[in-house]
Amino acid sequence: MADTPDINKVETEDDYTHVRFRDPDRYEEIRTPDWAEQPAASVSEGSEVRTGKIEGEDDWEVTSVLIDKHVSEDKAKEQAREIVDKIES
Repeated sequence: MADTPDINKVETEDDYTHVRFRDPDRYEEIRTPDWAEQPAASVSEGSEVRTGKIEGEDDWEVTSVLIDKHVSEDKAKEQAREIVDKIES
């Protein structure tokens, strides 16, 4: 499958560091799927994965990863990349 996309934005708010890989505006729908809980938790406990459905297609791809704020921003980016690698490989 494709290489891990580049991180295009990182924001720390409330309980999470939000690591965005793809622009959410390109999707007709965004979800936090249950099936992504296991690969995300295997890298960073309490993290969540958001996926987006491309308009007019059946494909879903990771848009962003929310990492629990218990780690630094640099560590959050590293963990988010690892989660995306697990899901998209």
